[in-house]
Amino acid sequence: MSLQISSVDAQNLRLMAFDVDGVMTDGRLYFTPEGEYLKVFNTLDGHGIKKLAASGVTLAIITGRNTPMVAKRAADLGIEHVIQGREDKGVALAALAEELGIQARETGYAGDDEPDVSALQWAQLSFAPANAHACAREAADHVTVARGGEGAVREICDAIISHRSRA
Repeated sequence: MSLQISSVDAQNLRLMAFDVDGVMTDGRLYFTPEGEYLKVFNTLDGHGIKKLAASGVTLAIITGRNTPMVAKRAADLGIEHVIQGREDKGVALAALAEELGIQARETGYAGDDEPDVSALQWAQLSFAPANAHACAREAADHVTVARGGEGAVREICDAIISHRSRA
């Protein structure tokens, strides 16, 4: 089953931003005995992100945490725009879009919890993973079949790419 999004929205999309915890990961944090923590990223999602970038969409990460592993993952995927340590994600998304000369109607966002709601509402095309908090699922235009960290990002990317090619 694939997401049924508007081909017009997909074709107009110039910027797609993703939250990290609960979207690009399953939301769990793994702590070492030294108190450091690890995140686990899905390689299928990574490939989807690379394909979406190749289709001409600018990619961004907006996350509430500030960690070197997010910067590393973004660099590995070629994501230039990484905004960390921001709880005001709608404000961060709008500011990034303005900086890039992109309007809300050309912007997409994927998030899974309360800090994401303003960004989900601001973007023209918004997504929440299947296991997102109810507030994010209600704010999003589309809810994936896959859970965060388990292919939700790939599902989003594939749907956008598929609908971009139809327009």
